Amino acid sequence: MKETIFDVHAHYDDPKFDEDREEVLLSLKEKGVGYIINAGTDISTSQTTVEYCDRYDFMYGAVGIHPENADNLPNEYLSVIEEMTKHKKIVAIGEIGLDYYWDSVPRDVQKKVFQEQLILAEKLQMPVVIHDRDAHGDTMEILRQYRPKGIMHCFSGSVELCKEIVKLGMSISLGGVVTFKNARHSVEVAKYIPLDRLMLETDAPYLSPVPFRGKRCDSSLIRFTAEKIAEIKAVSLDDLLKITRENAFKMFGITP
Repeated sequence: MKETIFDVHAHYDDPKFDEDREEVLLSLKEKGVGYIINAGTDISTSQTTVEYCDRYDFMYGAVGIHPENADNLPNEYLSVIEEMTKHKKIVAIGEIGLDYYWDSVPRDVQKKVFQEQLILAEKLQMPVVIHDRDAHGDTMEILRQYRPKGIMHCFSGSVELCKEIVKLGMSISLGGVVTFKNARHSVEVAKYIPLDRLMLETDAPYLSPVPFRGKRCDSSLIRFTAEKIAEIKAVSLDDLLKITRENAFKMFGITP
């Protein structure tokens, strides 16, 4: 099978892959997956992501601090992240942002760490991978201030919010949620978003698309998400995969 799929966001460092990680990853090429960006969420998983980039030719990485891990960071955390970006296959700062759903880290701490990483990304001229859960207002206020290049990962907002993202020059990535029966917002966003601002992701091992909802997700299942979006946008599956792949190459500076 031709390697046509670019999964711009996955977490293969997750414990859910501990029993068969190597087997899963080595099976993906024959299932049409050509490129994956593994996203770090703290110092440890970011370092693991660097190691995966060395181990697997199809793996690229984003390194950064997820908002749920933004508390009690070492003073030198930014310099540690910056050092990781020297690896040629680390292509973004992420996953960074705000998460008010769990509210496990004080909001002012989340904002501070988010802004510090946006400043680092600007310094390094790297794109960012943004996490925004139940924090649309504050996320947008900060993005308007810094205006980074990057993507809103696993976008969960409305069409109106999507329009704001597009105005900022950013892109979005959609995952398995668009296949869920109650996913009105995601379907509307998929219909609206210009093709040149769209990418595909799994957030593996989470958010498996229908008909695998509730089961562990891996990058091969992105095809079901792509089929749904292709149907919504009235384009062929091959065209959608090609366009989203080219968008990812351009965003992350990857030469195939």
